Amino acid sequence: MDTADLGLPVDVPSTALFTDRYELTMLQAALRAGTADRRSVFEAFTRRLPEGRRYGVVAGTGRVLDAVENFRFDTGVLDFLAQQRIVDEPTLSWLADYRFRGDIWGYPEGEVYFPGSPIIRVEGTFAEAVLLETVILSILNHDSAVAAAASRMSTAAGDRPLIEMGARRTHELAAVAAARAAYVGGFTTTSDLAAGFRYNIPTVGTSAHAFTLLHDSERDAFTAQVQAHGSDTTLLVDTYDVAEAVRAAVEVAGKDLGAVRIDSGDLLLLAHRVRQQLDELGAKNTKIVVTSDLDEYAIASLAAAPVDAYGVGTQLVTGSGHPTSSMVYKLVARAVSDDADAPLLPVAKKSMGAKTSVGGRKWAARRVDEHGVAEAEVIGTGAVPEELAGHQLLVELVRGGEIVAREPLDAARDRHIAARAGLPLSATQLSRGEPVLPTEYARA
Repeated sequence: MDTADLGLPVDVPSTALFTDRYELTMLQAALRAGTADRRSVFEAFTRRLPEGRRYGVVAGTGRVLDAVENFRFDTGVLDFLAQQRIVDEPTLSWLADYRFRGDIWGYPEGEVYFPGSPIIRVEGTFAEAVLLETVILSILNHDSAVAAAASRMSTAAGDRPLIEMGARRTHELAAVAAARAAYVGGFTTTSDLAAGFRYNIPTVGTSAHAFTLLHDSERDAFTAQVQAHGSDTTLLVDTYDVAEAVRAAVEVAGKDLGAVRIDSGDLLLLAHRVRQQLDELGAKNTKIVVTSDLDEYAIASLAAAPVDAYGVGTQLVTGSGHPTSSMVYKLVARAVSDDADAPLLPVAKKSMGAKTSVGGRKWAARRVDEHGVAEAEVIGTGAVPEELAGHQLLVELVRGGEIVAREPLDAARDRHIAARAGLPLSATQLSRGEPVLPTEYARA
């Protein structure tokens, strides 16, 4: 992809093998059966939210667009498929010319969603649309899980900024995606330089305990850091004795010390003690940053503490207990024949268990009450009711294979803030509960 239009500094490699083998074996069988070109509609959705969660957050849409645009079978990939005898020669020939030329609609990035919401709708031939299943789901399932955790944490933090610092707790490439998703969900900065480089997310970071331990004394470490970075730096004060470290930090950096960071112990107690000590030392503008295995509940428990910022790692990049969003990608409609103008037939899997789905090409709208607060997620097929026409959720993302909806990451972040604010107040409760909006189906 040419990223110059967004000012991005790197290109995205081929995503053709970010898929499961059965996508290609289905393609070969469909080509042989003569059904590969049959017009089809696939939708990505989740049947349920993670237990206790009240809403989901759409994240990864921009990465999906990159993945679709770069889903190309180059010579090396085709050679691998041939050598492994994954598909036959006619299928290899077809893949050599593959480009997605269909249409994609979806919830815009940062929007909230609920069970059944058609988060992505992919329309094209069966062959071109089925190949995208795995890569779309891998991106949306991961990024939306991280963004949902980030949203809960940002709600708990209120106006206090959040630092994403989970790169060392997950796969190195997942860490970049997680930082991006966290930014969509409300985090303000990241420690991951790759995320800053790729997505222009503000980066922060100063020192770890190793830097203090390197020096003969804590005072020597603070002196070296202040000399290198100025008094506005953040000094880590819990390597040895917190009270002694705070005293040394102010003596070295002066009353204009930027911040101190506490990474262990009873954060609630220490935050109060450190604030009192800083004020007594005249460093009344010095901020307090806390880290140490935080999640949304720990952040909420510190709401009354004199904390100025939070750094979150493990719980964020693992979705705070829910590392996937359980989204699926299902064929919901296909043409009744191979004729290009053939009407669409709704299709759906029948199941005795919980894996049922609703057939038909769907629209989605969010009904609001007289106060403008959302009261239901309405999903339907056919014509959109007039009263919901102005509240539709799906937007055009790809038209005829061309990306039409790229946007700056800040747009998705701002959209999420607005979407969350439009939900009932109970959406922000951290206690377990049902989805804050019911899903209603309007039949055609």
